Amino acid sequence: MFLRDDDPPARRVEKLTRIADVLVERIDRLEESRGSAWSMFQAAVALEQEVQVRTRELEQALADLSERNRELAVARASAEEANRSKTRFLRAASHDLLQPLSAAKLFLSALKDTELDELQRELTGRLTGAFESVEELMHAVLDISRLDSQRIEFQRKPVDLGDLFRRLAVEYAPMAEAKGLRLSFAPTTVLVESDPTFLRRIAQNLVSNAIKYTDRGGVLVGVRQRGERAWLEIYDTGIGIAAADRARIFDEFQRIGREGGAPGMGLGLSIVRRACAKLGHSIAMDSEPGRGTVFRVNLPLAGARDEPARPESACGGPSLRGRVAVVVENDDAMRRALQLLLQDGLGMAVRVAGGIAEALAQTGDEPPDVVIADYNLDNGDTGLQAIAALRAQAGRAVPAIVVSARRAPELGLACQKIGVPVLEKPVAPQDMQAMLQRMLA
Repeated sequence: MFLRDDDPPARRVEKLTRIADVLVERIDRLEESRGSAWSMFQAAVALEQEVQVRTRELEQALADLSERNRELAVARASAEEANRSKTRFLRAASHDLLQPLSAAKLFLSALKDTELDELQRELTGRLTGAFESVEELMHAVLDISRLDSQRIEFQRKPVDLGDLFRRLAVEYAPMAEAKGLRLSFAPTTVLVESDPTFLRRIAQNLVSNAIKYTDRGGVLVGVRQRGERAWLEIYDTGIGIAAADRARIFDEFQRIGREGGAPGMGLGLSIVRRACAKLGHSIAMDSEPGRGTVFRVNLPLAGARDEPARPESACGGPSLRGRVAVVVENDDAMRRALQLLLQDGLGMAVRVAGGIAEALAQTGDEPPDVVIADYNLDNGDTGLQAIAALRAQAGRAVPAIVVSARRAPELGLACQKIGVPVLEKPVAPQDMQAMLQRMLA
């Protein structure tokens, strides 16, 4: 729309009016646009401020989280150190506690072999039961402490279940006889892959539990093979376990049955569960209240032998009478207790010594038939050093046994390297006799 020189005045006014209207409209649009841009600018400024506030809040939250992580790391380190301290304390305390306990048990065993009247027999029986309860509790606490440790190392190797059964038969026959129960072990030649110490503890707890909760009938222990696996099975004709109780029996301090029933602390099955979980052995259970229970532990096979198992009992096996034993023990009470067990109980000729030098002087040019040495001797000496010195003096590998309250994997490995078995304190007389019969057969 343009003005022309030849436009009449009215036409020129009309065009000017239109141009003015267009200009006013454009000015209004420009004002609106400027207002919108200002609003957008203000919104951007507000958003930037909000971002800054949120960024500061996030940075503070991250700083708080980092501080909490540091506090958590400190707390975790403190808890781990406390757990290690507890384990170290239990290991140290176990030796000092099990040493006199072991001596007391051996003294009681020697006392039972003397002439006693009825009251004295009752008192010795009750004392023996009390010591066994203390021993059971100490073993349970130590086992749980070791199994809860993150640093526990298992010594997996082939375990002869036939040999394990014979040892359990000797160990638990008196307990079953006292209740008038039949305790049977099915003969087997099966070898399984496991940690021998903890597999024995699993079997001990299951057999002991079966006897405790059985009043009539008996307990049967056997093995059932399934492909490359074997089930260690413990049957009893006891009170059984109700369905509602089957989950909690594996917890600590849980006991089932009637009031005043089976003795114990309720730790045995808790140890079984922990040990099986650590070793990768699954455990199953079937039970019918009033008719009995069977526990099954699944084990990997390590092979089998064709030769028949050789029966063994506490009173069977070769005679030890006249065989010469050297006892190296730095504790006076324990040394005397071992002397009474071997000399008066088994008829052996015993030489006792408190350390390596004395043991070498005791033997001279006459090597003993067997060496029995405590692991922890005075002046930092060990039973393994005593055995090595006596073997060197004899010029041959004299059979030997290490007796110790230590339950450290490195001790088992060190003894295994030189072919020496370990008897844990408190020493059971029947275990000592059975081991000596095997070694000196």
